[in-house]
Amino acid sequence: MITKYIDNEDKARLAIEAWKKETVAAQVRHLQLAIESLELGRMYYEQKGSEKGAGRMRRCIVMLKQRCDELTEQGERIRC
Repeated sequence: MITKYIDNEDKARLAIEAWKKETVAAQVRHLQLAIESLELGRMYYEQKGSEKGAGRMRRCIVMLKQRCDELTEQGERIRC
């Protein structure tokens, strides 16, 4: 199952696993888009004063960035 919206760590893990079936370039693109979306979510929660929500978004961002770094270390010329 590919999640449509990542809003917690479990959904981030599910998305990463689902994307592993795709090419490295496609995975990196999915990760980039998800990270951008999560950054917007983080800013929203920060503006609303919800540290809990902002923290959840930050943890998801870290997970996705780590996966992106793993992929780019494999010699791919795409940057995260």
